[in-house]
Amino acid sequence: MSLDRPGVLAALTGLSHLDDPLRRQLYEHVIESDGPVSREQAAAAVSIGRTLAAYHLDKLAEAGLLTVSHQRPAGRGGPGAGRPAKLYAPTTHEITFSVPPRDYELLARLLVASVEQDESGAVQEAVNTAAHEAGRRAGAESGGDVMGALRNCGYLPHAGDDGYIKLRNCPFHRVAQNHRGVVCGLNLRLVDGLIAGCGHASAHAELDPDPDRCCVVVHDARPSPRTRR
Repeated sequence: MSLDRPGVLAALTGLSHLDDPLRRQLYEHVIESDGPVSREQAAAAVSIGRTLAAYHLDKLAEAGLLTVSHQRPAGRGGPGAGRPAKLYAPTTHEITFSVPPRDYELLARLLVASVEQDESGAVQEAVNTAAHEAGRRAGAESGGDVMGALRNCGYLPHAGDDGYIKLRNCPFHRVAQNHRGVVCGLNLRLVDGLIAGCGHASAHAELDPDPDRCCVVVHDARPSPRTRR
C-alpha cells in the first residue's frame, strides 16, 4: 500500500484533525448531539469563544469529518431575518486506515453472504447466539450501565426522559446497506444480550428501522437499582 494514494492521504488528513484535544472535543459534541449543532452551541459545550469554535468546526468540515448546512432559527424568515445559522452534523462518510492494509469489511461481507446462502437457518441462529453472548459480556463489563455499554459498542445512544433510547449510529452500517436482514437481526440480538448483561429486567430492544439511525431502539431502560447503588 502506497501512502501517496489519494484515498490514503485523505484518511490520514482527516484523522490527524482529531489529534488536537479541543478539536476532538468539538467533534465528539457534534456526533453525540441529537441534531445539527450551531457554532454558539458547540462553543458553550466546550467553554470556548464562538470564533475559536467556528474555526475548528470549519476545519473538521473541510477534512470531511462533519457536514455543514444553513438554517434560520424557528419562526424567523423573510426580510430582516438575518443570515441563516451555520450548522454542523456528523458525516455518513467513513474514514478508515490500517497499516499494514487490512480489509475486515470484506471478511464481514463474505461471512454475511454465507449466512444468507444457508437455507437451513442454522448459521443465522449460530450468529445470533454469538451476538447475544457478546452483548451480554459487554453489558456485564459496564457494571449495569446500558448507555455506557451501548456507547462502548459504537451505537451513539441518545436517551429520552422516558427511558426510550435511540441508537444514532450503526457500527455495521456499510455491511448493513446490502445485508439488512442478517445485520439488523444481529444488532437486535447484540443489544438484547447487552440489556441482559446489564441486569435490566424491564428494558427490551425491538426493531424500528429508520434511515437516519440504527434499526434497533431500546425501551424502558431507566437506571436499575444495581446501577444506582
